Parts: sequence; C-alpha cells; structure tokens
Amino acid sequence: MARIAIIGASGAIGGVIASLLQTTGKHELVLCVRTPIDRIVVQTPEGEVALNGTLLTRPEDATPVDWVMIATKAYDVDSAAQWLENLGAGAAPVAVLQNGVEHRERFAPYIAHERILPVMVDCPVERQPTQNGVARLVQRSTMILRVEDETLGHEFVGLFAGSTADVVAVEDWLTVAWKKLANNAVGALPALVLKPAGVLHDEALGEVALDIVRECIAVGRAEGANLPDSLAEDTLAACRRALPDSINSLHADRLAGRPIEIDARNGAIVRKGKTHGIPTPANSMAVALLKAMTAK
Repeated sequence: MARIAIIGASGAIGGVIASLLQTTGKHELVLCVRTPIDRIVVQTPEGEVALNGTLLTRPEDATPVDWVMIATKAYDVDSAAQWLENLGAGAAPVAVLQNGVEHRERFAPYIAHERILPVMVDCPVERQPTQNGVARLVQRSTMILRVEDETLGHEFVGLFAGSTADVVAVEDWLTVAWKKLANNAVGALPALVLKPAGVLHDEALGEVALDIVRECIAVGRAEGANLPDSLAEDTLAACRRALPDSINSLHADRLAGRPIEIDARNGAIVRKGKTHGIPTPANSMAVALLKAMTAK
C-alpha cells in the first residue's frame, strides 16, 4: 500500500488518475485541490467512482507521502510546486502528468532530477461545472499512460496494478512524447478558429496542420526522437477521425476564458527549434496569434 498525493485532483486528468488508483483497493489518497469542494465524482466507462481520500486545499496542511502525482496544467507549475516541500519531504518520487516534452525542465527548480518521472497521458475527459460542492468528471475511454523504462517507471506502473489503466514503461519514451506533442500541436487550429475538430477536414487548414507537424518532426528528430516522415499525414488522419463536434482542451480552455497551454505545446516546438536552428513558422504563428487573442 502506498500513500499517494494527487496535485490537481479535481481537474480532468487528476480526477481520473485518483479514481484508477482507488479502484486498485491498495492505496491511501491525498487529494490536493485549489478550490474548497466536498466531493469529487468520476464517471468512468465502468461506472461512477466517488473518490475517497483526504481533501486538502492548503499546502501547509500536507504531510509526507510515498508518491506525488502532479496533474495540473503546464502553466500551473508555481502553484503546484507549493505542495512539494511538505508532500515530498525531500524523498518522494514525483510523477509529472502534463502535456508537452519539458516535464523535467518545468520542475527542475523545485525537485531533484532523479525524483522526477515524466508521464505521457492520453485520455479524453470532460470537467463539468462544480455544483453544490461536487466536482464531476466524465472519462470517455481508457486512460493511456507511458513512462520511462527505468526503476521509477516500473514502480509507477505497479501502482496501477488491478486498475483499467493502460500503463506501460517504454524504452523510447522521448519518441512517444513527441508523437503526442504532434497531435496536441494540431489542436491549436480549432482553438484559433473556435470551431470543433471537424474544421480540420477543410483542405487549407489541413495543409497548415501538416506544416505544424512537419516542423514538430524536424525539431523532435533534433532532440533525439525517432519520428517517421509519415507522422504528419498520420496525425492529420487521426484528427479527422475524431468526432466532428469534439473540442480539445486548448479550445475548451479558451472558450471558458481560462489560461491556455499553448506555451507547453506549440511553444515547445518553437523554443527547441530555435535551439537547433530549425525554422518553425507555422508553430510560431499559432503561438503568436493565440497569445494575442487570449491576452488579458
């Protein structure tokens, strides 16, 4: 049995992670949230799960745990880090379940390198408005988790034994993360035009999507990822297979007036492209436009 803290437990990914860990029947959960709530309920494909655990809203009330899982948005690093000193007590491993490819870079100022485990997450989840003190989440399909094939990665996989999660330690995690980033990067286009995924069937937007992914391929290869030329067409085809009325998280956050993760997605491609001297005009434009459109 492990005592596990989930930072961002009332968010989409954090809530599903907590529900999966709970269904193993093996762990004690500490649910770290920013806004006071009474309960967190997750509607999973297998049925409803009401989370049982210690609900905390103040980092100073936290005590040491065996594992910390950070499931906040990538732009919430500073607020998430406020929990780490008390929860980790300098020793607990920290799994970072966020978008992008810069998991370690984000938390390097707060956690020792060897304690950080980057996690690639893929799971469609909807966060519904909190009502009467109850945060509700709807999980649409199996949660996919990929971690590095090393000691912490294998320990992480073991935490989910007995759950429905598809969690695997992979030899080439970097490639897995960059492939996910390619898909996320295309999501900037529906968020820009404020139209659901079906808009990517438009021929002109499809060409822009291909340019975005081709830049991602070039930069990812320079970073050491093994990305085939076919990734651009495969990514666009996958996006076009999505339900035409579906809305990605970048789009949903923009509609709700929340901060958006453009810096962790397309922004990462731009930053790392500059490091390697690789032009990224399509991603640079997407970043510039979305930042201008969402500036307060």
